Amino acid sequence: MTVSFEQSDPHSQVVESKNQCELVLDGGFLVPNSGGFDAPDINAFGHTFRDYDVESERQKQVEEFYKMNHINQTYDFVKRMREEYKKLDKLEMSIWECCELLNEVVDDSDPDLDEPQIEHLLQTAEAIRKDYPNEDWLHLTALIHDLGKVLLLPRFGELPQWAVVGDTHPLGCAFDESIVHHKYFNESPDSNNPAYQSKNGIYPEGCGLDNVMISWGHDDYMYLVAKENGTTLPQAGLFIIRYHSFYPLHRAGAYKHLMNEEDVENLKWLQIFNKYDLYSKSKVCVDVEKVKPYYLSLIEKYFPEKLRW
Repeated sequence: MTVSFEQSDPHSQVVESKNQCELVLDGGFLVPNSGGFDAPDINAFGHTFRDYDVESERQKQVEEFYKMNHINQTYDFVKRMREEYKKLDKLEMSIWECCELLNEVVDDSDPDLDEPQIEHLLQTAEAIRKDYPNEDWLHLTALIHDLGKVLLLPRFGELPQWAVVGDTHPLGCAFDESIVHHKYFNESPDSNNPAYQSKNGIYPEGCGLDNVMISWGHDDYMYLVAKENGTTLPQAGLFIIRYHSFYPLHRAGAYKHLMNEEDVENLKWLQIFNKYDLYSKSKVCVDVEKVKPYYLSLIEKYFPEKLRW
């Protein structure tokens, strides 16, 4: 993959855009030259980000996705998925090999982008790298945060989209109204279980998110892969991987009553990360070969050469 404009300097250069000069980071990712990443106003489709109500074919597809997600993501389903995938018996491969597999994946739940997922990973990582050059663990966390989406592929079980992507939420307690397309929970079997209908549900207040059953998907799977393979990423990195799709928490402030003190500290990093995860999505492709050596060095630092998946 290459950038769509001329680049003579292997590191960075200034190019003219319609409104201002922009800095081209390694690999061709454009960042405003104001000294930091500037969140754009519109997504790749010309709409505001995460607008689930605007009329379009993409939005209809996204709403249908969330209907299936809310009906089928039950407490018992998530429990079964965690038990099955914690075995990590699908195959062995490196982190970078998994990154390349994401060329085959497009996320049906995303209202903002329909590009292969490896583009999103690199766009997020490069934007964070610009603003936080000394936090290399955060660059790597950004690169790998969505690798769990390989669950969509045949060799990983070819799970349906509603069981892999999309916003996540707790099971075993009341569904907060901030959850996107909340109305479809009326058709969930868990809505008929009296034990799950209160604010705390089956959980003690302040129990810690590690003790809460969160809807199954790529977040929880990649967290299991990283943890069980002995990564040396800091706890904040693992927290970001596990809860970056938990939008009711880090965007709406829901379910904070279930958090413990460690969760509160880690949430600060997740909220920093979220800006880049959400707003770096664009049609500007990163030149993979130019940034690859840097990310391979981080993978070697924080992960074993081969991982069980």
